[in-house]
Amino acid sequence: MAHIEILVEEPSAEAALEILVPRIVPTVSFAIHPHQDKRELLDSLPRRLRGYARWMPRGAARVMVLVDADADDCRDLKTRLEAVSRDVGLETKSSHDGARPAVVVNRIAVEELEAWFFGDVPALCAAFPGIPATLGARRRFRDPDAIRGGTWETLHWVLRSAGSMAGGFEKIATARAVAAHMEPQRNRSGSFRRFREALVWAAEA
Repeated sequence: MAHIEILVEEPSAEAALEILVPRIVPTVSFAIHPHQDKRELLDSLPRRLRGYARWMPRGAARVMVLVDADADDCRDLKTRLEAVSRDVGLETKSSHDGARPAVVVNRIAVEELEAWFFGDVPALCAAFPGIPATLGARRRFRDPDAIRGGTWETLHWVLRSAGSMAGGFEKIATARAVAAHMEPQRNRSGSFRRFREALVWAAEA
């Protein structure tokens, strides 16, 4: 059975992926390692990948790194992630030449994890019935990855407008509630689809 180690930047991503990963690749084992924030993940990434390079038999497992784009340029961020893998001697899905098996796949949520929730409006509506089913047809929400001004702030506003989360945005509870209703194949977020494809690759490689 394939095994995937998944590094994420915060517990809300862990909460969502604990539900979504088995739906996308039901036959793999996986472990999710959350961090306190993006900086902690990036700072600890060289050490973590060196550890994987030491203990993982070649081809025995895959490592997936998932970070939010936030305000970073996606290409620059991807280049940084790829360089860390290269420096510790691990091939990535994007850069390997076939001589050695690719071990690491880097993926970016654009601009934040919550854009993936906007990519599945039926799931949002199921989790929070006050949200209108027509939300995805509004110009601002047609392209989930193009929502600007912070997708988690926007999601909080949508939830408050629908009569939910009036006391504050609970990221972990929201991630778990929405993910419970998500159908990976219908998600309109391009960055989610690339994540899903990479996860399938990691399971089959």
